[in-house]
Amino acid sequence: MSRYRPPQTQGSRFITPEGHARLRSELDQLWRIERPEVTRAVSAAAAQGDRSENADYTYGKKRLREIDSRVRFLRKRLEGMVVVDQPPSDPRRVFFGAWVTVEDEAGIETRYRIVGPDEFDAAPGHISMDAPLARAMLGKRLDDEFAVELPGGLRRCVITEIRYAPRPGPPG
Repeated sequence: MSRYRPPQTQGSRFITPEGHARLRSELDQLWRIERPEVTRAVSAAAAQGDRSENADYTYGKKRLREIDSRVRFLRKRLEGMVVVDQPPSDPRRVFFGAWVTVEDEAGIETRYRIVGPDEFDAAPGHISMDAPLARAMLGKRLDDEFAVELPGGLRRCVITEIRYAPRPGPPG
């Protein structure tokens, strides 16, 4: 079995100001706080002598590789990001950053915020703009119906609300 891995498709380059701040904060935390602490711990472990049986040294070196890998990823990812901090010219349509409330065939309402692929796991109700559900909603207007094929089967919904202002608290 070869070690070749096909390149992953990159997600969309759009991000909300909140998501951008969160990634910047993570990068800063890793580079300015965690990495220097781990480097000091590895230096102290290396000073103890035999490195081949030193768990602190081995774990510290592994952690440094993980930190460096994540720092490289974050720097490269943040480099090309487009921060979307203004509402669209037509706020009556669903675009990136919108809070969208949809009602399914059973009458159950669910609220989603369409965000970038780097931030959809940050809060409940956030979905990536690359997800099938979000792609089905993009460009739609209030009261538009749409259908999307999800792992659980075909889901038909109607858009009941579109907002671009930040919502206080978690969506419910």
